[in-house]
Amino acid sequence: MPTLFRLLVIIAVLAGLVYGAMLALATFVEPQTGEMSVRIPPEKLNPPE
Repeated sequence: MPTLFRLLVIIAVLAGLVYGAMLALATFVEPQTGEMSVRIPPEKLNPPE
């Protein structure tokens, strides 16, 4: 039984590290915002029928 407990503790610690890393990324990293423009050719807007 001690090996099962050790395995569960290791899995819990790894899950905690992953959760902490995701929380830190979500908290401290700010996305860059900017204006975006995409040029659409007139053939795409009015296709010939």
